[in-house]
Amino acid sequence: MNNQEMTVVIKDEPKKGLKISKKLIPQNIGDDEVLIKVLATSVCGTDYHIYSWDEWSQNRIKQLPLTMGHELAGEIVKLGKNVKNVKLGDIVSAETHIVCNNCEFCKTGQGHICQNTKIIGVDIDGCYANYVKLPAQNCFVNDKEVDPKYLCIQEPLGNAVHTILHFDIIGKNVAILGCGPIGLMAVNVAKAVGASKVIAIEINEYRRNLAKELGADVVINPKEEDVIKRVLEETDGLGVDVLGEFSGNKFAVEQSFKYIKLGGKMSILGIPNKKIEIDLASDVVFKGITIYGVTGRKMYENWYQMKGLIKANKLNLAKVVTHTFPLTEVEKAMEIMASGNSGKIVLIPEHE
Repeated sequence: MNNQEMTVVIKDEPKKGLKISKKLIPQNIGDDEVLIKVLATSVCGTDYHIYSWDEWSQNRIKQLPLTMGHELAGEIVKLGKNVKNVKLGDIVSAETHIVCNNCEFCKTGQGHICQNTKIIGVDIDGCYANYVKLPAQNCFVNDKEVDPKYLCIQEPLGNAVHTILHFDIIGKNVAILGCGPIGLMAVNVAKAVGASKVIAIEINEYRRNLAKELGADVVINPKEEDVIKRVLEETDGLGVDVLGEFSGNKFAVEQSFKYIKLGGKMSILGIPNKKIEIDLASDVVFKGITIYGVTGRKMYENWYQMKGLIKANKLNLAKVVTHTFPLTEVEKAMEIMASGNSGKIVLIPEHE
C-alpha cells in the first residue's frame, strides 16, 4: 500500500462543484489512529452545502482542498500501536464528531456538544475516498452480516434516533416535520419503537409516499392542507405529544407551536435559514412545552440504540436507501439529492 494512489472526491475551489482526483493512501497512521478501507459512504446535506458552496460553506470551510464526505462503513486495515478498541478486519462506521475528551462537556458525558469538536469531511479530510485515516476512538464496530450500504448511513440515522427518542414516544402521537432522509428515518424509528400515531408533514410527493411506506399513519402536504387543523383533527383536538423538527423551514417551525399539545415535547434538528419568531408566552410558557436542541449523536448511547434496532430487524433500511452509485458518479448523486426525489444516496468506492 506504500506510495499507492487512491481515488478521492475533493472540494478544491471556492465555487459550486467538486473534483474527482488522486491522493496517496495515508501512511502516517498515528499511535491512536486507524486506516479504514471505505466500503460504502453516503451523501449528506452537509456534503451538498459544500458542493454548492452556499453561504454556510463559505463561512464554515476553513481550508481547501478538502476531501469531502463523513458517512461511512469500512474495514480496518491498519492500526496505530496504542489502538485496543478495534482490530484488523473489523467492519466499522464512524462517529463524525472528533472531540477533545478534556473539556467540561466531554468529561460530563456530553461529548456531542464538545466545545472543541472537529468534523470529518468539514475540518479534516473525509471519506469520499478509497481509504480514510481516523481516530480509533471514533470507530464503532458493526455486525459483519449487515450490508455496508446500510451500515454507512448510521451517522444520520443516529441524528434521527437522537431527535425522536430523546423524549418518551411509546404510545404517543408524534409529528415528523420535514421528511428529508433524516426525517424519513425518524418516521421509521418512531413506528419501530411503538409510537401510537406518526404524522408526517412534507411538501415533496416522492418523500410523502416514502414516509407512508416507512410507516407514517398520516401524511400531510402543507401546500394543500391546513396543517394545524389537520393535526388537531388527528389528535382529538389536543395536538401532538412529541414533535421532531427536521425541516428548518421558518413558517413550518413557527406553525408547529400551534399544534403541539399542552405539556408537549419538541426536538429540533433542522437548521433554519431565517430567524424564528414565536409568541414565547402563549406558545411556550403557558403551554408548558419542552424544547430540546439536537446536536449530532449522544456518544455512544445512540450508536448502541441503532445497533439494537438494526440487529432486531426493526428498521426498513432497504427503503431508506433509494439510490446507489459508484463514488465517481458523485455529481449525479448531488443532482438527485437536490431534486428532493430521494431518500439516502449511497456511494460505493471501486477497489482493485
